[in-house]
Amino acid sequence: MTDITLQNFEADLLQASMQQPVLLDIWAPWCGPCRTLGPMLEKLEVAYAGRWKLAKLNSDDQPEIATQLSQAFGVRSIPFCVMFVGGQPVDGFVGAIPEAQIREFLDRHVPTGEALEAEEDLAEAQALLEEGDADGALQKLQAAVQADPSNEVARFDLIRALLEDDQLEHAKAAFAPVAHLAADTITPHARFQALAAWIAAAERAEQGLDPAALQSAIAANKRDFEARFALAQGLFAGRDFTGAMDELLEIIMRDKTWNEQLARKTYVAILEIMTKPAQPAHGATAPQAGAGGLQLSGPSVVAPADPLVDQYRRKLSMALF
Repeated sequence: MTDITLQNFEADLLQASMQQPVLLDIWAPWCGPCRTLGPMLEKLEVAYAGRWKLAKLNSDDQPEIATQLSQAFGVRSIPFCVMFVGGQPVDGFVGAIPEAQIREFLDRHVPTGEALEAEEDLAEAQALLEEGDADGALQKLQAAVQADPSNEVARFDLIRALLEDDQLEHAKAAFAPVAHLAADTITPHARFQALAAWIAAAERAEQGLDPAALQSAIAANKRDFEARFALAQGLFAGRDFTGAMDELLEIIMRDKTWNEQLARKTYVAILEIMTKPAQPAHGATAPQAGAGGLQLSGPSVVAPADPLVDQYRRKLSMALF
């Protein structure tokens, strides 16, 4: 449990919630319900064994923070609890509600033990990849998905690692549980949709491609889009991402709508594969709540800049517009 002040608000609340959920209990010494709720929250923090952190704020001692949070949520009474996740205030409740209701509230925002185990395996896998231990990373990714099948980052990284290791059948098996997310016509999952395109390219390559014959066909007819797309799929399957995009771009520049925009969709899928996941932008300006200049949100989240990805995004934009 941490007492929050203006001095440690950024480090012990906003930044801390980037690592694990933090529940801020806004209370006052004269408040009877606060004296009931406080010990209950402290007990639950122990019961949840580190899956979330309790922070407390005395509204009499820290009126600026208490007032701005109350205004942001439209609350005028205490005890008032605010859940911070990823540097942002995401939910809250008012009053000394029963323990069962508090548990229901916590369970909406706090990871399960399996999720924590998966996150640990995922972090270890990423460290192993940086060290060049692809086999060790693959084992950790498999453990992460087994521990928490709903962890989308771990599943994406596992499928990618399997495709990079030419384990197509295992990649397809790992992809099957999320295939519906990629196929959703209303709100498709962009990263899983990209994996679907990679798997399709790998399947086409497995059937057999003759790059020399395809290049000869293209030389004879620049508009032989079937041959050029097959060549691009072979390059995609072989992890020559820029080579594949160069071929796809030739199709897009000549016929943007060919085969229901298949060339554009595949090009976008490769860009998605190449794009690193978004990370917190330290020092970024976040929205403020209320007057007084107190920043109630943590750093915004942005994707790391990649000159190569940016270059190929510009190429696509120029071809389309």
